[in-house]
Amino acid sequence: MIVTRIKLKNWRNFKYVDVPLRDRAYLIGPNASGKSNFLDVFRFLRDISNPSGGGLQKAVSGRGSIKKIRWLPSRDAVVSIEIHLAPGPDDEVEWTYTLAFRSEGTGRQRPIVTEERVYHHGEIILDRPDLMDGSDAERLTQTHLEQISANGEFRRIAETFDSVTYLHLVPQLLKFSDQLGGNRLSGDPFGQEFLNRIAKCTERTRDARLRKIQKALLVAVPQFEDLKFVQDTITGRPHLEARYKHWRPKAGLQREDEFSDGTLRLLGLMWSLLDGDSMLLLEEPELSLNDGIVSQIPMLISGMQRKAKHRRQVVITTHSEALLSNEGIDGREVVRLEPTENGTEMLLPSEEETVALKAGLTPADVMLSKTRPHQVEQLSLLE
Repeated sequence: MIVTRIKLKNWRNFKYVDVPLRDRAYLIGPNASGKSNFLDVFRFLRDISNPSGGGLQKAVSGRGSIKKIRWLPSRDAVVSIEIHLAPGPDDEVEWTYTLAFRSEGTGRQRPIVTEERVYHHGEIILDRPDLMDGSDAERLTQTHLEQISANGEFRRIAETFDSVTYLHLVPQLLKFSDQLGGNRLSGDPFGQEFLNRIAKCTERTRDARLRKIQKALLVAVPQFEDLKFVQDTITGRPHLEARYKHWRPKAGLQREDEFSDGTLRLLGLMWSLLDGDSMLLLEEPELSLNDGIVSQIPMLISGMQRKAKHRRQVVITTHSEALLSNEGIDGREVVRLEPTENGTEMLLPSEEETVALKAGLTPADVMLSKTRPHQVEQLSLLE
């Protein structure tokens, strides 16, 4: 299933949002407009649904508090999220999940559920608060989404949220993992566990994926060959190895700490596209990459979507003109974030923009220029 529509109320810098999504979505907007905050909605639902525990309370506390989540100018203390799920972007909605919560206002200031509803093909199967909640207020500190004993009728929603993947791979965390050490963040947002994820894959599947990635990387990273997975015989730690045949070809294979940042980010992107069929959140995949490679990312994603057994939904934040210049992007896939005094708005192409896109212009031509900060030239005048 994919998310075909999302409605937000008082979520971070969004006072109110109601936006449809397709199986690919490109989010554009100026800095601090809320692109990452929008992606965090799906990570938030994943954290609630995580079977390892914590649920709503951990998801909120992990973000500081409700005050850090809620759109502060609002007099309404309730934060609300509504998600529509369907097999495809143009299919009938199969599931609708709504969660609203606020601070209890006394004592520990815990988040309290004010509304939790589930619809299946338009028929309501969960409507909270209910009579049992009324007789035991502690029940409202948890969602039914996070409780295996309570979500049996709609567990597919919980499984869909729990399988959301977020990637904003930071190459230095792979290159210097031994020196950095430390804790791993929930959900591995920066790729610290990337090599361990590869290690957990079955050998047959892992090798098949690496062969596909190697073939693609030959185009993007000339002379890059013999990509393979190994485990250190002493420490047991997983590694990737490859050879640059034009640079010290007789020096043997090199490990990931010697790969370029762009190569590592491409590896992470390609592996993530091949690894699973859940929603994939990509934060600025163009970083460290040549514009020629970036321009092909949309086709790389669509190609892997077509070949996959289950079409994977991909939501991307980007500032890249090269990426948005790809003629394969459907204008309906591009959502522009525009900050206003009344919260950030999320805008699909207008009628005028749609006409321009149909005439052959790209989203970079039509929409990206509108994300340019006003008077940005003044930066050069600072002394």
